[in-house]
Amino acid sequence: MTAPNQGVQPDTSERSVQDRLVEAAEELFCRRGYNETSVRDIAAIAGCNVASVNYYFGGKDNLYVEVWRRRLAFMRTHRLASIEKVMSAPNPPQLENLLHSYAVSFIEPLVEGGPHCRFINLMAREMIDPHLPRDMYVEEMVTPVLEAFREALLKICPWLDAGTVPMVVFSIVGQLLMHTVCVKEMFEGSTHPELSRIDLDSIVNHVVKFSAAGVRGCTEVQRG
Repeated sequence: MTAPNQGVQPDTSERSVQDRLVEAAEELFCRRGYNETSVRDIAAIAGCNVASVNYYFGGKDNLYVEVWRRRLAFMRTHRLASIEKVMSAPNPPQLENLLHSYAVSFIEPLVEGGPHCRFINLMAREMIDPHLPRDMYVEEMVTPVLEAFREALLKICPWLDAGTVPMVVFSIVGQLLMHTVCVKEMFEGSTHPELSRIDLDSIVNHVVKFSAAGVRGCTEVQRG
């Protein structure tokens, strides 16, 4: 039988107890899922007393939410910054530049390794077996990013019908999510010569070209 914290040493560094608990919880939630992660295991990896989970977070449910809140805050800030970078540049913003900057901000943290890459496992688990408050993801990620993306798109493409912008954004995000969650996992290490060459730059460049053509094609339909 595998020990609960096999391969992971308790963390007794100077970081706060809350930070250590959140990081230990994220590691276990991502690797095992919510149901297979116990408070005792989290406390052991964090080098904390079991009671500290209840003391600081009020239980495993709230600790799970805090893991998501911190990670969503990072991703939200990263994506909003990618939009602001293009829109605040001295030169007039271009559609391809906006799409490229956003695509990189979306994919890069999830495919380069580290905790952000690991977190995608938890995203997949949450889709299948949800434990978050109903509107948390929408309120903390979707709404602020969608509003910023909508404003940027309408500034670059003023002829675009504002009512179609959410679907445009969802189509772009859908491509990025599909490539990040599914395509890379399915084809990484493939012996097929074309599939094995899929990498970050290839994904970003494809999504940018495909999405820019789609936005302009949608515009042509509206004009027609």
